[in-house]
Amino acid sequence: MFRRRLRLSAAVTASLLIVAPAAISAVPAAAVDDEPTVEVAIDSFSPAAPKPGDTVTIKGTVTNTSATTFGASPQVVTCIDHQKLNTAAEIAAISNEQNVPMNDRDSCVGIGVQDSDSPTYKVLGEQLAPKAKVAFTVSVPWKDWRITSDTGVYTVGVMFRGTPEGRSRTTAGRARTLMPVIGAKPPTRKVSTALVIPLVQPPTYLGGFLFTDDSLAQSMGPGGELRRLLDLGKKHKVTWLVDPALIKAAEQMTAVDGYGIGRTASAYDKGTKGAIAAQWLSDFSASQDGPVKGDDKGDQVVALPYGDVDVAGLVDAGGPLKDLVRQARMESERAGLGSARTNGLWLENGSAASRYLAFASSGFPGVEETQDLNLVNSAAWSTDVPKTLSTGTSVYQVLTPEGPEQQVRTVVANSALTAGGPDAGSTADPLQVRQRFIAETALLSTAGKGTTATTVVLPPRGWDADGSATATLAGLLNLPWLEPVTVTQVLEQTPKPPTVAAPDAPKENGSLSGTQLSLVKQLETELTTYQNLLSEPGNIIPEMRKGLLQSTSLAWQGFPAQADLYARIQLGSVRGQLGKVHLVSSVDKGKEKEIKVNLAGSNGTFPLTIANDLDHSVRVKVIVRSANRNDLRVNNVAPVTVRAGQKWTPRITASAEQNGLIKAEVQVVTANGEPIGKPRPMLIQASQYGSVGWVLVGAACALLFGTSFVRIYRRIRRERRNPPADDGSTEASTEPETDPLHPAPLPAAPATPDVGTPADASLKEGVGSKDG
Repeated sequence: MFRRRLRLSAAVTASLLIVAPAAISAVPAAAVDDEPTVEVAIDSFSPAAPKPGDTVTIKGTVTNTSATTFGASPQVVTCIDHQKLNTAAEIAAISNEQNVPMNDRDSCVGIGVQDSDSPTYKVLGEQLAPKAKVAFTVSVPWKDWRITSDTGVYTVGVMFRGTPEGRSRTTAGRARTLMPVIGAKPPTRKVSTALVIPLVQPPTYLGGFLFTDDSLAQSMGPGGELRRLLDLGKKHKVTWLVDPALIKAAEQMTAVDGYGIGRTASAYDKGTKGAIAAQWLSDFSASQDGPVKGDDKGDQVVALPYGDVDVAGLVDAGGPLKDLVRQARMESERAGLGSARTNGLWLENGSAASRYLAFASSGFPGVEETQDLNLVNSAAWSTDVPKTLSTGTSVYQVLTPEGPEQQVRTVVANSALTAGGPDAGSTADPLQVRQRFIAETALLSTAGKGTTATTVVLPPRGWDADGSATATLAGLLNLPWLEPVTVTQVLEQTPKPPTVAAPDAPKENGSLSGTQLSLVKQLETELTTYQNLLSEPGNIIPEMRKGLLQSTSLAWQGFPAQADLYARIQLGSVRGQLGKVHLVSSVDKGKEKEIKVNLAGSNGTFPLTIANDLDHSVRVKVIVRSANRNDLRVNNVAPVTVRAGQKWTPRITASAEQNGLIKAEVQVVTANGEPIGKPRPMLIQASQYGSVGWVLVGAACALLFGTSFVRIYRRIRRERRNPPADDGSTEASTEPETDPLHPAPLPAAPATPDVGTPADASLKEGVGSKDG
């Protein structure tokens, strides 16, 4: 239902007649803030596109949202702006008159008020009390519109007229819509129209068998958003714009072991909606087949980058986050989404700038221009749309000077087809969307002769909460001047796309909040550390990388709390894996104690033990740093591969110049030096001599040897000065000097023959013997 809050002007008018259109000067909204308000809603407009001679019936309600009673027979009056609109640009130029006081809004002129029996207005009783709501129905015969029989578009609506207490009669409310008229010469040119329906959801799959909640299964079940959207593909030809992560999650729900709802594998509830997910997947697969299974006449599938990542936000962030765009696109390459699958992008508004389009559409394996499909909304070009884009053309070569390819083939969806209007706040109202869609496509059909026009309809993100407006669009594909096609068929009808410049955009265009971006950076850093920790980086669990991609999803728009929770769960999971590679130390009351070691001497060694509790081999080393002194020297430890479930105990060689207690920290790192977890505190007791001690020892030794040398020197000098007297009275003795400490050797004993051996045995040996 299209609802519009309307304001009552302080200006007073007694006449029921509405003057002809005139120039309107804007008045600040603050000037009418104290006026009573009335809400007018148009619920039905039939026929949607009248032909000459048709009577139009308008139904709706009026609600007095003020505290003022409107008396003197309040009434609703049909109105029209007689200016016929012939182009899409003229429709886009209709003012919503938001800054004009309600009583001064004269672009829509009342009709039939001179005739008391006219069905074009209706009295709502004697008065309209505060909070009262009254339904109305007005009918307008063709002649009362006073318009031509030519095809065109008019702005029509319903006004509320009443007399508030203590004031004069005034216009207190109004609601407008577009009335496309199909003239005596109806549109004849066919418009090939591709309706693109996004199938995206905020991520809930954590990896393994765990989901944060059951919202995905509920959305796929009866009455759910994904179920309603998928059912449209059974009745109409559409193009699916799919996040492969959604399909992956649904497939996990149908696994033999089922799925769990929770944050950890040790605490979860059993999921029970696997059959619902299986049915949805089956219907999705069937939608890609035409009347003959396997042909190309079914619904097309365009695969978004895995996780529907925020391309603009990641590119603006730069560094390793920028590379996540390529990772997401490569992950989509591996996703099996059926034979009708094409890879592509979905860029809106500022994110359609050339720097994003250039980077995200190239530079990764699998890209081929004939297959890649990039979708951008025309609203990205802002007010320059009529000057830049051609009527009836949907495919362009967009200039991308920043990329390896100087231009990128791009499909531009017509944003006007989902804009509603002309009043503000009506962009997702089904009735207003219907009227705008019919008006735009009818004018497109009459704009050319002979050639086939193309247009693409792509609802913006977050546009249709309950799916009713999207269902309305799908139902309009049977208009006589439309030909439902897929986006690929639109491409085939544009063999030589015109070249256009990319839209201008602000410096930054990401949708991730500051908190989300910070969490994503932490998650990427920790995940890269974990991958580098493994001796074989390819052993990383694939769901961990996919979880990082889904943490950057554009589907989180409007759900900041859930986005933060999802990223924190993923971050905790990675840190849990990193925590399985750790130093072994004693534990006191559940807390790890400080590591204490002793250094004896100027150099010493001490052991440290690292445990690998992962299921994969890792390559690590250990670093020891002083926290309070700069005289600690520690030799580098070469990285070592530690097998799964094993421990490694390296001996650390260190030295310190001074005695005392050294506060240090020990950190386990990857082979590249990336820290694993937090550093552990360490106390090193150094007990070797310091510099002063060695100086004292040296001085003492020098003093000892110095005094000994002096004493010896003085003795020698004294002996030389006073040699012993020599009177020649003694003769040199030939006997050895008797020394009580070294007595003379005893004389040798006479040789004695060996007992039992005859003295002449040697002579007898061999003489006269038998052997001789």
